[in-house]
Amino acid sequence: MSILELGGQAFGLRDLELLLESRPPRLEVNEEARRRVQASREHVEQVERDGRVVYGINTGFGKLAKVQVQPDQLRELQINLLRSHAAGVGEPLSHAVSQLAFALRIANMAHGLSGVRTSLLDHAVAMFNAGIVPVLPCQGSVGASGDLAPLAHMALLLVGEGKAWKGREQVSGSEALSDAGLSAMRLQSKEGLALINGTQVSTAILASALVEARRLAMGADLAAALTLEAYKGTPTAFDARIHDARGQLGQQRVAARMRGLLEGSAIVASHKDCDRVQDNYCLRCVPQVHGAALDAIDHVSRVVLREANAVTDNPLVFDNGDILSGGNFHAEPVAMAADFLKIATAELANISERRVELLVNPDLSGLPAFLAPESGVQSGLMIAHVTAAALVSENKVLAHPGSVDSIPTSAGKEDHVSMATSAARHAAMIVQNTRHVLAIEVMTAFHAMAFETELRPNAALQGALDLLAEHVPPWTNDREPAPDIEAVAELLASGRLQAAAGLSDDFSA
Repeated sequence: MSILELGGQAFGLRDLELLLESRPPRLEVNEEARRRVQASREHVEQVERDGRVVYGINTGFGKLAKVQVQPDQLRELQINLLRSHAAGVGEPLSHAVSQLAFALRIANMAHGLSGVRTSLLDHAVAMFNAGIVPVLPCQGSVGASGDLAPLAHMALLLVGEGKAWKGREQVSGSEALSDAGLSAMRLQSKEGLALINGTQVSTAILASALVEARRLAMGADLAAALTLEAYKGTPTAFDARIHDARGQLGQQRVAARMRGLLEGSAIVASHKDCDRVQDNYCLRCVPQVHGAALDAIDHVSRVVLREANAVTDNPLVFDNGDILSGGNFHAEPVAMAADFLKIATAELANISERRVELLVNPDLSGLPAFLAPESGVQSGLMIAHVTAAALVSENKVLAHPGSVDSIPTSAGKEDHVSMATSAARHAAMIVQNTRHVLAIEVMTAFHAMAFETELRPNAALQGALDLLAEHVPPWTNDREPAPDIEAVAELLASGRLQAAAGLSDDFSA
């Protein structure tokens, strides 16, 4: 099992992907991080000894920040904070997302600006390495002061309360700790707040969606190449000179990828001198549309990495003893990035659905209606296209930007919020919808290419077709297409189909 060191090199996209897997890397805290955490805690304890009143250490929270809490009540304050803030509702987030959120929260504390004890950090690391993953409800955060509600559910596990995943079942926090041979922590001053003030839940949801969106961006290029071959379109629009004249990086990258997927194809060569001068925009403008989406996805990647490696709780304890209250818990960067991802992936689905129409409409494709071998008696892929249309339409609603919304909370003290968690959740839903739209396009192109019995594409596309043939039977008569759609969707989500065509993500943002 691999190891991720906290306090060393910053997390990369590949690290975030590994932390989403069922067997994630072990976490270890290096000595420099441990020194910073200890120094930070000493400053907090000095405040207590001096009797100074400092927000987050010996005061109430939010609107109650002016209420001083007496020394003998500080431990009670911490547990009350966790219990009262664990007000999340809705279905639980996935095991993978909750696992990543837990790892990011631990990494946040390891920066040594949170004022927690090293024993609390070590306890959280031991829980993560023992496979304890919190059950986090998906609703209840407005994205400032951080993801308070879901993080409170997470933090309760450390004190033996809340719920944890055990396989597909939920168990109590006390049972999860007992099974791992661990005891519940007793929190001290500042620690409850340090556990729940931050953006780790919204960041984890967005990171999970982002990892798949990067694969789907490659899958969209592959789907477009398959459709162009089935439609016998022209690759002229992908000439490098066209895209160099504009200079948009994503557009240039997609055009290059399209050339690689089509170069040397016997199908392309067979209609080089046909009378079709220009293809519909859904083929001709693939670099422009997919490329713009790719640029947006790259931007989101950079924002997510910065946030995954950030300190987002409040107040922060600096190495000179300054304890400063600010607003790093405000998740506006995450919210806007989630909205960008929503728009980018929704557009990949929009243009993909148009390519499906291109293949199933006999007036456009010259192929049998809905690719049915016996149209009329058979309906072929008629309703598969309708499903794609339904998903695209749903995406348009989900793509409404969450970051432009706000609602005051905490008696008006928290008067502007980001809505990052709901924006990230909607981004994940759009990614799932887009996965299925692209799967429908790939499946449609696969069946359309079956009508070409003599000529073959290049090795890259042939590799993808060979893998598809292992999972999708030929369309000889009407059957339920849903299992085929799901099979192709899984190939796209896992990246296996892209890899079969020689495509891979280098995880550079």
